[in-house]
Amino acid sequence: MTRAQEQRQAAALDLWRWRAPLFAFETDAAWGLDPSVLRSLFHVAAQAPGERSDGACRQAVSALSTAELFSSEVHPDTVQLVQLETIAGLLTFAESADSSYAAARVSETSTRLASYLDGLIEDSLHSHPSEEAHRAYLAARADGPNDVGYFAARHAAVESARLGALRLLPPDAGLLDSAAGRALLAQCEEFGAEAVTTLRWLRETGY
Repeated sequence: MTRAQEQRQAAALDLWRWRAPLFAFETDAAWGLDPSVLRSLFHVAAQAPGERSDGACRQAVSALSTAELFSSEVHPDTVQLVQLETIAGLLTFAESADSSYAAARVSETSTRLASYLDGLIEDSLHSHPSEEAHRAYLAARADGPNDVGYFAARHAAVESARLGALRLLPPDAGLLDSAAGRALLAQCEEFGAEAVTTLRWLRETGY
């Protein structure tokens, strides 16, 4: 696998962490977004790069570009901010998937969102329903900084797991085409499911 291919797969995994939060909550109807187009972008991200996937990306971006979201002022709440950041990451990926700069931007967005959730949990006046489990997870970590929150730590763990695994994937295969790739996606989905639970709790408690 080339460096560019590895960067592309890594960016796809960064996006996949936030797939569940994007679709678990309805997007604002005023944004005019077609969920099926967003889903197709995630599917393309997990496919092997090539003319077919590049064409699908261009088609999806073209369809999204006419949405009201991109011509109106938005004042998002917490859930919507995560959705908007994820959509922006999808577009960055779709428009320049083989660019190291684009891959880095997608990665930075994913890392920032994880820290954003930790900050909201810390600032909340309410106890997180999984507070004890989060503390136990952080206490059991064998390495990594001690001053990070739960989601930042989970994010780093998923990223660490992917480093060696990506190099073992067939160079002409997408993430959905191998057991190792699907296992990496499953880890991202587990992260996303926890993010959904926390976002729902934040919304219910007034964020």
